[in-house]
Amino acid sequence: MPITIPLTLSSEMPTVVQVTTSSEQRECVVVTGASTGIGAASARELARRGFHVLAGVRRDCDADALRAPGIEPVILDITQPDHIAELATRVGSQAGALRALVNNAAISVNAPVEALPLEEWRRLFEVNLFGHVAVTQALLPALLRHCGRVVNISSVGGKIAMATYGPYAGTKFALEAVSDALRRELTPLGVQVVVIEPGGIRTEMADRGIATTSRLAEAMSPQQRDRYGPLVQAVTAQTAAFTTSGRSADDAARVIAKAVTAGKPRTRYTIGRDAALLTRLSRVLPDRMLDRILAAGLRPYYPKTTTA
Repeated sequence: MPITIPLTLSSEMPTVVQVTTSSEQRECVVVTGASTGIGAASARELARRGFHVLAGVRRDCDADALRAPGIEPVILDITQPDHIAELATRVGSQAGALRALVNNAAISVNAPVEALPLEEWRRLFEVNLFGHVAVTQALLPALLRHCGRVVNISSVGGKIAMATYGPYAGTKFALEAVSDALRRELTPLGVQVVVIEPGGIRTEMADRGIATTSRLAEAMSPQQRDRYGPLVQAVTAQTAAFTTSGRSADDAARVIAKAVTAGKPRTRYTIGRDAALLTRLSRVLPDRMLDRILAAGLRPYYPKTTTA
């Protein structure tokens, strides 16, 4: 960002000198889970808006693909304390203020509650919840110094848990609760907390989630396959359909950038008509009626020889 500085030389007219602001002096935003999808799109959108983005990625090849003016990739696994410590050190060395932390890293798993091994439950919570808490704790001193904000990427699954979404929705319900508590703790201290609730988004994460669901379904016992096989197939087909017709990652990135830059951000933003509709229904409908609506919506996706 060029800064115009007038320099007066003796009695002559002022001479204008153009000075370029370095990345170290620009406001900084940290985005976790920026290798692909919403995270990568958000890093690009925030860089376009003039921020210096520290973009957390898992692999060197992802860093090479994302690196661009305004984007500094950093190797970051949010379940690794040493990675988080290195990130906090890098933020501390940044001359520009830390404007926001965007907690976006996540993995997607769909499986019946009975059928998902406990180690998979723990891995899911480590990434989708505990990792975010760890990064937030590490960067809060910088956010407090600069009156920054925390933007937590939740999901429509943080408001409504459909069949086989128990593990994933469990992490997002928990993230919503942590976000509410954090907002009430930090607002008096000048730090705002915002939650983003996307619905169907066309990203690589959705494809990876479907692949993981298929892998876990194959590992179910014969009895579990009898109980849940058609349900898992229906949910997988419905998820693929919703993803194909969903919003783009760039659309989601613009909402996230708004949450970062708005003078008075809302506490929550939904992304997509499906997210807006489902979150409203979850607030106003009795549980049993909502169960019937969700079951009816899933029924067309069951295998043809199976009745829901």
